[in-house]
Amino acid sequence: MRLVAFDSCQQLEADLKRAAKASVGPYGLPGSGGMAELFASGARTMADSAGVTAKAPGGAPPEHSGTNNHERDADEPDIVKTDGRRIVTVDQGALRVVNAATRTQTATLDLRLREGSGPLELLLAGDVALVLVPGGWAGYAADSTTMPAATRTELISVDISGPPQIISRYRAEGSLVDARLTGSTARIVLRTSPRIPFRELPAAWDDDERIEAQRKVIDRAPVTAWLPSWEVTTGRSTSKGTADCGRVSRPSDYSGGALVSVLTFDLTKPVLGSGDAVTVTADGDTVYATGSSLYLANDQRWRVGWFKGGAGMPVRQETELYRFVLNGNQPPVYAAAGTVPGFLINQYAMSEWDGHLRVATTNEQAGQSAVRVLRSDGDKLVQTGMVDGLGKGERIYSVRFVGPRGYVVTFRQTDPLYSLDLADPARPKVTGELKITGYSAHLQPAGDGRLIGIGQEADTNGRIQGTQVSLFDVADPARPRRLAQHHIAGGYSEAEWDPHALLWWPATNLLVVPVSTVSSDGAGPGGALALQVTDAGVRELATLRQPLVRRSLVIGDTLWTLSAGGLQASRLSTLEKLAWLPAV
Repeated sequence: MRLVAFDSCQQLEADLKRAAKASVGPYGLPGSGGMAELFASGARTMADSAGVTAKAPGGAPPEHSGTNNHERDADEPDIVKTDGRRIVTVDQGALRVVNAATRTQTATLDLRLREGSGPLELLLAGDVALVLVPGGWAGYAADSTTMPAATRTELISVDISGPPQIISRYRAEGSLVDARLTGSTARIVLRTSPRIPFRELPAAWDDDERIEAQRKVIDRAPVTAWLPSWEVTTGRSTSKGTADCGRVSRPSDYSGGALVSVLTFDLTKPVLGSGDAVTVTADGDTVYATGSSLYLANDQRWRVGWFKGGAGMPVRQETELYRFVLNGNQPPVYAAAGTVPGFLINQYAMSEWDGHLRVATTNEQAGQSAVRVLRSDGDKLVQTGMVDGLGKGERIYSVRFVGPRGYVVTFRQTDPLYSLDLADPARPKVTGELKITGYSAHLQPAGDGRLIGIGQEADTNGRIQGTQVSLFDVADPARPRRLAQHHIAGGYSEAEWDPHALLWWPATNLLVVPVSTVSSDGAGPGGALALQVTDAGVRELATLRQPLVRRSLVIGDTLWTLSAGGLQASRLSTLEKLAWLPAV
């Protein structure tokens, strides 16, 4: 199990065509044309450690919260960022800057986006904001009624040292998978599909005839149909290019229907550059990263097909893992690869600690889950230990690794919270189990021996009943227990599937969760629920009435809540409203 580089463009073309012809169906490649996407959502769905910037002496910004990241040394993109002095947001094609001290909006920049762009996110490094613009649906290609027009992701570098101004604009083919920022170095992961105009063939008699015709279309396609292209514009200067065949690697098995590229940008430079893409002919789209490693998970779900063809069932219950080493502002370097049985729920099923990778997966065919510990041995990720048999007949709903310990939630009718001892990588073991109704979709660390669970309450038959917040005592590995619970009947929260929406402020034990409720009349009023979470219980402090709250952050003695309508400032100690800044 390893990645192998191609020796030439001719070899790359031949291998891609071989894989594509084996996996093509009567209407195109997996995930192409009008077929539904076959991949579960990948990154950024279960972040679990809020970044907090400590107060520094001498003119430094006030203490403030950061994005609820998975790893502290790998910042994740979000719709709002702050450095303690400025709040920077992106929405509806514009970037906005707010002075946190004066509570005034100081600037708005029209990003001049193409029509149909997806929801915006950004990364912030000093005075540079990097805006991430995923491409939206752009219809079908001009020469095809079955092939979508190429998706184009944009990266926009904006100088915010004064009035915001665009420095450099990078456009590349592909959909945005994920991104990370360590220091001033941004890593952007894109996934591209080949530009092959498959035929509709309405007169074909059966699927075998259609598949054979589509294989001939693949035979006629040039290698450039697969290679992603890019262009970068700075001022009036524009440069263009295409991915280098020599920097494309292949796993042992893949569909030929996708390439995944990792781009590297030094945000201290005035020009974004080409990104120095490192590309893999992979089908996965789950990324996990620390400040020094980046992992790409590639499973076999691309084999799921509705139509007859080489990509059909059965689907192998296994996931390939590729580790890349990160070093400063240099492109990532491939280091090792391995395979684990089962599928990952998302990136938070992976955690690198003390030279080992811990991986939690569910094998749906076997009806159970497991946690495996891997280490690098040359260019291989080899298993050193395993604990299995978790949640028989259930699947994983959330995972949290804290140093040498791990916590796994599985669910079908009740919620077993498993406590794991991972200190010895050769002998991981289950130390305790707690069964309660409902489940936690996200586990938030809350100090020594405490976890906060955000998820759904359920009855004994597994029917969900609304958002619940639970406080768990995990200090005794053998006896995890729930200390307190808060239930919002009929409620749902964005934090259940994207914990970037969650704010945990340990200084005052404040938890802010955006919540909406469902009634017989439809969606009820939304807002942000402010809770104080202590061993004495979960106490509701206030509901900040602001429709569709997306994010919350703390700067000094002010709590800020962001919605599509604007930013609201509230006094942190009393939660009284101080200011409202509409998004204009």
